Amino acid sequence: MLRTAIRDQGPKPSRPQAVAGKVREKATTPRAAWTVPKAAPRVSALAAPTAIRGDSVALLCALMQERSSVADLVSVLRRELDRYSPGGKLPSSRALVDRFRVSPVTVSRALAQLAAEGLVVTRPGAGAFRARPRPSAAPAGDTSWQEVALSADGAADLVPRSVDASGVLASLAAPPPGVVEFNGGYLHPSLQPERAMAAALARAGRRPGAWGRPPMEGLPELREWFARGIGGAITAAEVLITAGGQSALATALRALAPPGTPVLVESPTYPGMLAIARAAGLRPVPVPVDADGVRPALLADAFRATGARVFVCQPLFQNPTGAVLAPERRGEVLAIARAAGAFVVEDDFVRRLVHEDAGPLPAPLAADDPDGVVVHVGSLTKATSPSFRVSALAAHGPVLERLRAIQIVDTFFVPRPLQEAALELVGSPAWPRHLRAVSAELRARRDAMTSALRLRLPEITLAHIPSGGYHLWPRLPEGADESALTSAALRAGVAITPGRPYFSAEPPAAHLRLSFAAVANTGEIAEGVRRLRAACLEVWGG
Repeated sequence: MLRTAIRDQGPKPSRPQAVAGKVREKATTPRAAWTVPKAAPRVSALAAPTAIRGDSVALLCALMQERSSVADLVSVLRRELDRYSPGGKLPSSRALVDRFRVSPVTVSRALAQLAAEGLVVTRPGAGAFRARPRPSAAPAGDTSWQEVALSADGAADLVPRSVDASGVLASLAAPPPGVVEFNGGYLHPSLQPERAMAAALARAGRRPGAWGRPPMEGLPELREWFARGIGGAITAAEVLITAGGQSALATALRALAPPGTPVLVESPTYPGMLAIARAAGLRPVPVPVDADGVRPALLADAFRATGARVFVCQPLFQNPTGAVLAPERRGEVLAIARAAGAFVVEDDFVRRLVHEDAGPLPAPLAADDPDGVVVHVGSLTKATSPSFRVSALAAHGPVLERLRAIQIVDTFFVPRPLQEAALELVGSPAWPRHLRAVSAELRARRDAMTSALRLRLPEITLAHIPSGGYHLWPRLPEGADESALTSAALRAGVAITPGRPYFSAEPPAAHLRLSFAAVANTGEIAEGVRRLRAACLEVWGG
């Protein structure tokens, strides 16, 4: 028998007074429109609250009730669609409100969900209708010609234009349910400032002109905020607002290096940067790093051997090693690049993910560069949310105009509401509180993962424990198979990232990159390491 009543927080016929957690109503208060008749069994398992202790509790209960009611109504209507022929009209919204004892909002949301599923069609002023069956899929075409078209000019390319995005996807793809996420590249939702971002976006949306076209270079106030964070002689006029660090790096490489030329990169380095370079037709040339960052002597050798005009580096908490460029090497790196007539692209991606015990941070390289050698990339994304894609490019001299031109051609501008929200967020009291909380939590998670690895997996080597960022870079035993271990780990219920994609040439040893920021808590870290141990035993034996 069809169940025909759904109870939700629809409009009440009276205004009962809440006192000390109890509801008092007048004897004459009508209740028929608020009480479900006994003859009509409820679909919703969530009854309307009868005691409200505060506005926040009432709002939470109302939201929970509304979501439950929408889902229940969708389920009922989906089953009833077979009663109507294709194109047949469903009962009116008012009839559904009366029948199921729900609010008009619930009916509207339920019909919108069915429309999104392609089951109904809504027509303003006419109502909702059962959707007509979709035509059968057309026979598959023959796309084999594309293999020839995509490779026809390949012989003339100095660098293949095909891109291996597997290293990037490893940190972007969500693992299956129940799998511990040691391969994530962003903060767990519990660490993200979701409430502060929501409040900032709400305030930003009410600003006059918030939905208009922003300046091509970005909002002046936001450019000024990024300039202050960089320091040195950088001014707001030398900052461009971009849509995330990945976009900024792509703009920088396209502006600074013509296709077919070499670009020097740290080894190991961020796979997304390698993918950007290869997509632009550039040839990444590795320069090894150690615990103190890139090795200046090898950097000078690489410039002389290749004639490269660009070096991309992460001087602070390098991805994946976590190394910080040593103070004595900073000036040397800039001098070597200046002598080679080359630019240094500084990817300052995790400055705001410093750990609680890190101490004072070195300034960005751009702050010590009066000659325009450094093109600086800074971002808010890592410290907020993967969807909060606001970053900055900063540079001295004529190169700024080239960066600006390429960015405008590629993206026009970053949406103004997002820029306004960024201004609201970083200017709010919640911002420094969030950074302090994340700093303490990342230290605790780093220590938890380090201790667990040393206890359960003494076979691996942790040469460097970073004081910033969100990952560790353990070296595997000699002869270990990264691919086999990655597959075994996933079977054991933990997702890890193999080290091979972080090298632009043959790697000197097998590594893993293990993230401690994308998991829920330190307990999940301990469980993930336990599962990783089981995977190691499967692959290595013992």
